[in-house]
Amino acid sequence: MYNLKLKSSENRGELMKKIIVFLLLTFVVVSGCSNKSSSSNGSNGDEKEITVWAWDVAAATLEKAIDDFQEEYPEVEVNVQDIGSGDLYEKLTVSLVSKGEGMPDVVLVEDELIPGYINQFPDAFASLSDNGYGDYEDLFNDAKMNNVTFDDNIMAAPWDIGTAGVFYRTDIFEEAGIDADEIETWDDYLEAGKEVVEKTDSKMIPIDIPNYDGVFAMMMHQQGLSYIDENGDIALDSEEAIRSMEMIKEFYENGIVLNNSGWDGMVTATVNGDVATIPYGVWYSGTIMDQAPDLEGNWDMMYLPAFEEGGTRYANEGGAALMVSNYSDSQESAYDFVEFITTNEDVQEYGFEEYGLFPSLNKTYDSDVIQRESEYFNNKPIFKEFADVTDEVPEINITEDYKRIAEEMEDTQARILLDDQPVEESLSRAIDNLKNDIED
Repeated sequence: MYNLKLKSSENRGELMKKIIVFLLLTFVVVSGCSNKSSSSNGSNGDEKEITVWAWDVAAATLEKAIDDFQEEYPEVEVNVQDIGSGDLYEKLTVSLVSKGEGMPDVVLVEDELIPGYINQFPDAFASLSDNGYGDYEDLFNDAKMNNVTFDDNIMAAPWDIGTAGVFYRTDIFEEAGIDADEIETWDDYLEAGKEVVEKTDSKMIPIDIPNYDGVFAMMMHQQGLSYIDENGDIALDSEEAIRSMEMIKEFYENGIVLNNSGWDGMVTATVNGDVATIPYGVWYSGTIMDQAPDLEGNWDMMYLPAFEEGGTRYANEGGAALMVSNYSDSQESAYDFVEFITTNEDVQEYGFEEYGLFPSLNKTYDSDVIQRESEYFNNKPIFKEFADVTDEVPEINITEDYKRIAEEMEDTQARILLDDQPVEESLSRAIDNLKNDIED
């Protein structure tokens, strides 16, 4: 099961609380007893041995790729450590606070968390541009490169990507008399949801209230916005934000939302047919196939509905990248590993075919494993369809404040849906709440 995405927003909130506790408890101790200091930044004679932190199927893919890497770099020993994503971030933060003590040479980090780490620990990670990674910039789409580039420096190497779509149950749609091709807008989607609820035992869409605002985030993304606009201003009072949340409120008021409980609730809804559709990143296809093998042929995919006919239907949900520690004594070897792993077609195709890791590397999109039809997904070439629109995903501004705003939006969405609070007033209140934490 592919879960490079943290398994719920509730987990993300708990993670940030734990990180704060770790920072408070460890700062005094580690600031005085670290065995490494800023003077050790960079490689003082490469040691040809590296440690890599990742989790779940990403770790499995990296482990599998070691043999291929060592054919080109036989002198480098690679140790991949599979650490649960929550534990990995806790360990990484403690290492960073202690100025690199116990830190790996290479670490996998989700795109949305990268700005926070770079902002809080500006000297902790190596600029890949300084090592020549800019030569590969054209191998990846602009939106992904935007997520890993800061002040014209590439700070992380693209790994996987989460081009978004709507996975749907063909049998439930057939029972409800719905033609997926006729769903072009979110208004169409709402009307289809009403038919699903009326004619079947399913809801239309799962939303974990109050722990997940991903549908809102995808709606914003397809309109070219994050929580923060290109000028760095909080965009929650924008026309796009109001339009997105008002649509979600209509979903809820019309009874088409399943309020699932966390990641496990999402998976249960997937397996049991509690929902007819799941808007998510392409990587969720791996979870569907893994957790619901008996439903082969009963799933398909369509692009996100637009807000108006002819509007943009593309967004991203999830994805991660590899970062190199600036404290590493094996920095040259660490860079060689990251460069090889992220630009090697065989490695990228293996991660996709075995685990559903949708590659960032554009040249893999012409491969048979992505171009071919999927028996599971209604004999449609759904992965080709994802690949075809990856370059159409709008670029958005993800800053170090992304996670804090996401947490506020989860609470705001809950007030709007569960307490029937007005949309515009609630979004304005969210901005007021955030002003205490975020500088304008």
